[in-house]
Amino acid sequence: MENKLEINETVFYEGGPAKGDLVINLLFGLTLIGIPFAVGAIVRALWLRFRITSRRISVSGGWLGRDRTQVVYSQIREVRSVPRGFGAWGDMVLVLNDGAKLEMRAVPRFRELETYIEERRDSRSKTAPRTPGGSGAAGFAPPARESA
Repeated sequence: MENKLEINETVFYEGGPAKGDLVINLLFGLTLIGIPFAVGAIVRALWLRFRITSRRISVSGGWLGRDRTQVVYSQIREVRSVPRGFGAWGDMVLVLNDGAKLEMRAVPRFRELETYIEERRDSRSKTAPRTPGGSGAAGFAPPARESA
């Protein structure tokens, strides 16, 4: 008999960047200065995809959508967001425990998604196993103090 480990994962959001970002940047692209922004918005609209589930955040993008990044909630130290398009969409930065940053541009429903990510991050950090013996990093004992 074959044992299969089935992972329960529910999708909270799956889709591309905000459509308003594309529209605004195409209108701005009618000027000479706005052409690079319009090209960037077109590339984002074609190949950028977000998938936020109960277990992880996946972002696929890059040329033809070939770059894929996955982050589990226990890796996230901080979530930062900035509203764009009069608050209709926003940019998010996930600061990871190792100092790396994952930028997510033109995220629709970004306030709702930020709240969802924060809730998952907080619940994962509360249930994360602690190292025995206190505050040592990754199984290492804290440094010994010298007595004078």
